[in-house]
Amino acid sequence: MSLHYLPPVKPSAIALGTIFNHGVELAVLSPLFGQTYQRAKIANTKEEFIRSKEASGAAVAWGTSLVGSALQAYGVGALINATGTLSYKGAAYLGSLIFLATSAPTYLTQLFTEKRTADTVAVSALAKVVETLGLSVFLTWWGTRTNHFE
Repeated sequence: MSLHYLPPVKPSAIALGTIFNHGVELAVLSPLFGQTYQRAKIANTKEEFIRSKEASGAAVAWGTSLVGSALQAYGVGALINATGTLSYKGAAYLGSLIFLATSAPTYLTQLFTEKRTADTVAVSALAKVVETLGLSVFLTWWGTRTNHFE
């Protein structure tokens, strides 16, 4: 497989999309980091905390969130370019379709099969809507094309 088949996306769009998505992910993961920070304050030494499972778990969560955010930013940017989306309305439709295709089945399962509380599912779904719909509108605003004359 050649990299020629992967649509080009402006590097600054990937970087800003990563920051956007990572910010949303950190808002969702903040309870984990808050507990980890409290344990770090309680630990006697820095070395003791660094060797703890909480620190390694938080580092893994942060790292995977960052990589996932970058991949999602590239994917959404590539879809914007491949579909020729130029308007905010088109970007909102594209972001909605991404949400419906990737996340909606999970939330329906959580509500009806797993019988999770609606408020817990709603908070998670809202964060995912911001990640998908918000990211597509943000990237459309910023611009994703490497050559505007194509």
